[in-house]
Amino acid sequence: MKMLKSCLIPGILACLLFLNFTPKKADLIQKPRAIWTVEKAKTWYKKWGWLRGSDFIPSTAINQLEMWQAESFDPATIDRELGYAESAGLNSMRVYLHHKAWEIDKTGFKKRVGTYLDIAAKHHISTIFVLFDDCWNPTYKAGKQPDPKPGIHNSGWVRDPGDLIHQDNALTETLEIYVKDVLTTFGHDKRIVLWDLYNEPGNSGYRNKSMPLLKKVFEWGREVNPDQPLSAGVWDKKLKELSDFQLKNSDVTTYHNYGDPIDHQKWIDTLRSVSKRPLICTEYMARSRNSLFSNIMPILKKENIGAYNWGLVAGKTNTIYAWDTPMPDGGEPKLWFHDIFTKDGKPYKQEELDVIKKLTGKK
Repeated sequence: MKMLKSCLIPGILACLLFLNFTPKKADLIQKPRAIWTVEKAKTWYKKWGWLRGSDFIPSTAINQLEMWQAESFDPATIDRELGYAESAGLNSMRVYLHHKAWEIDKTGFKKRVGTYLDIAAKHHISTIFVLFDDCWNPTYKAGKQPDPKPGIHNSGWVRDPGDLIHQDNALTETLEIYVKDVLTTFGHDKRIVLWDLYNEPGNSGYRNKSMPLLKKVFEWGREVNPDQPLSAGVWDKKLKELSDFQLKNSDVTTYHNYGDPIDHQKWIDTLRSVSKRPLICTEYMARSRNSLFSNIMPILKKENIGAYNWGLVAGKTNTIYAWDTPMPDGGEPKLWFHDIFTKDGKPYKQEELDVIKKLTGKK
């Protein structure tokens, strides 16, 4: 115990992590902080300038586990593909984590996150990390991940924690330790923009079944109190209880919109009427729905809203295919749904890349 008492890192949890020890739940209890003031959120936002980027996973990974597990972590591809982003003038990425990758290899997982951040920083790219997710496949397992199903959008993407949270009460304790470990380890890292605590809570038919975990992850995050803000993006107006909670508890207001310019502007106006906090759009751009770089990105720049489109490089996630329009033969669709670049760095459409570069000021 003398080592713990002499540890100069503030906080019990920080000391334990410094000593490479993963704490138990009893070690994690602290008083949650309050939500940031609007003034603090605005001051924080000013230092970043206009955030613009993509939701990123390397083209060699079908899901979050394949991205972060030791045997399939691919820094060479990450480096190359973030280079494509830098060449377009993008300065930030939104990246999903997964608790299972942490659970099977806590120390290695955090080292790989650090490696990713080093690579991103080399390309002058900041990062939003996503902790939980209610989208796509409900179950998952460690090890080799499935091959993509031809022509099926996100055929191998996995939720976190998925159905297991409704079947195993003990999982909540594991998730608490995971969240607090990650936020404590990286809570002072200036390369991280914010923590997106829960992607699209209530999706996949969960609806309000996701409320208990949503409340807990905000509580856990506030107990750690990282330097970065905490948020969970609103995405479906019909999920009123979830959306209200997200808006009332997020330090910075984040949201998703895949609609056309008229619909997107309505969302902006509505959100600004209920929140005076900075706005960041963490998902947009679906070509077949008229959500394009040419008609949405200029609005976001004019409104000083952070802009993260879904998808950087076409790959194993198959997000060039639309959600509801599978192509079982695996042929290339005439119109890509998401993504900017092919694997070799060529733009899907040069005119789109020209628009992006003009907006970002990249010559």
